Amino acid sequence: MSQTSLLHLVIRCSFLWVGLLGLTLHTNSASAKASATSASSQEPASDSSEPKEFNASEVILHHIADAHDWHLYDHVDQHGVSHPVSIPLPVIVWCQGQFHTWLSSAFEHGHASPVSHGLTFHMDEHGHIAEASGLTVLDFSITKNVASMLISVLLLVLIFGSMARSYARADQKLPGGLARFLEPIILFIRDDIARPNIGEHRYHRYMPFLLTAFFFIWINNLLGLLPTGANLTGNIAVSLVLAVFTLVITNWSGNKHYWGHIFKPHVPLWLYPIMVPVELVGIFSKPIALTIRLFANITAGHIIILSLISLIFIFKSLAMAPVSIAFVLFMECLEMLVAALQAYVFTLLSALFIGLATAEPEHETH
Repeated sequence: MSQTSLLHLVIRCSFLWVGLLGLTLHTNSASAKASATSASSQEPASDSSEPKEFNASEVILHHIADAHDWHLYDHVDQHGVSHPVSIPLPVIVWCQGQFHTWLSSAFEHGHASPVSHGLTFHMDEHGHIAEASGLTVLDFSITKNVASMLISVLLLVLIFGSMARSYARADQKLPGGLARFLEPIILFIRDDIARPNIGEHRYHRYMPFLLTAFFFIWINNLLGLLPTGANLTGNIAVSLVLAVFTLVITNWSGNKHYWGHIFKPHVPLWLYPIMVPVELVGIFSKPIALTIRLFANITAGHIIILSLISLIFIFKSLAMAPVSIAFVLFMECLEMLVAALQAYVFTLLSALFIGLATAEPEHETH
């Protein structure tokens, strides 16, 4: 009964996700056509320009990109004017030796240029902030991805804080609530990822990192599947930073056997000029593989779902709606599996790389 209820909940959430996303795509399409129609009405009658077609790639890239506001949807009024509905986020920039702060609404989606301490700033269509006279600007803003990351951190603190309190109240009994659901996952990471790959006597040192990486990636992958959710783990900068943590921990923990295998490989001396550069490249190819795998898989899932919904507006026919929605529901269920799978793969490979760096040489008998 519980599994059936869970399935019904997933289906309802999927239809809600598809409906809200379809509404967003429809309003974007309508606003593009309305702006094109209003622009063509101001041109001479001899110019027979057609209304602008729905641009699927532009809408998809807009949804997966980072932004200085949390865009919800576009509202088109009776005059055909599009009004973006979004949650403004803090804009924080460093210029001329001091900080300048506003809400993102001060830029009015690139149509206004706020002034701070005598300096004028403007934002282009890609969200890049620049100073009018060309001064160097460092952007420390709370963007959509940063806000989503802070939300996920808050969720992690609340979840594991509640779990810790549950264990404190258990008094040698089975924990209840969320702890009962998360305990098998934590034990799986310990017994099936950390121990076999790092070793019985060394794995406990790296459990905090492995658990943090797994749950951080998993929760952010799930948040990205929500309507208007941020594509955090599909941002290459985020996946790169996570991979750099693995790189630093791996090489910092490397023992003499690990570094000796890189700089003194067990090959003839005349092969050293070839093998040493190859081993050095291997140090950096591992985090690059982690970065691309996480970034590409999450971004590809979002693009496929958005592309399937865009088919309705590309063909301009409701007959495509049942087919698109059916495929989107299938892809969303698949993405829920991929959300956990990518967190598992990142954690597994991180443990494998750490285990290779800390493994002791086997004693051979002669």
